[in-house]
Amino acid sequence: MQQWTKNEIMQRVQSKETTVIYIYTAMCGTCQVASKMLEVVNEILPNLPISKVNINEIVEEAQSWKVESVPCLLIFENGEMRQKIYAFQSVPYLHELLKKYNLYIKR
Repeated sequence: MQQWTKNEIMQRVQSKETTVIYIYTAMCGTCQVASKMLEVVNEILPNLPISKVNINEIVEEAQSWKVESVPCLLIFENGEMRQKIYAFQSVPYLHELLKKYNLYIKR
């Protein structure tokens, strides 16, 4: 999972490429667990572009996307938000949720 800048995230979303954005804060214990779960999913789905960003770096964007709490997972496809997930539940749950967005190209 890559740490992208605000500009990289916005370019990716505006380019209409499939993009998964994981929003967290550094002091959030639940976010740390969610991050580890997403790292496992990212190993299973290596072609899925998952970015992580601290909510404090994208405050205005988080407000416009109506992010209510962290951890939060946003899935963009064709420039539009397709899903917003707050309850990460488990690695199998996240894998099942994200595998349909996996890109079938090699990095």
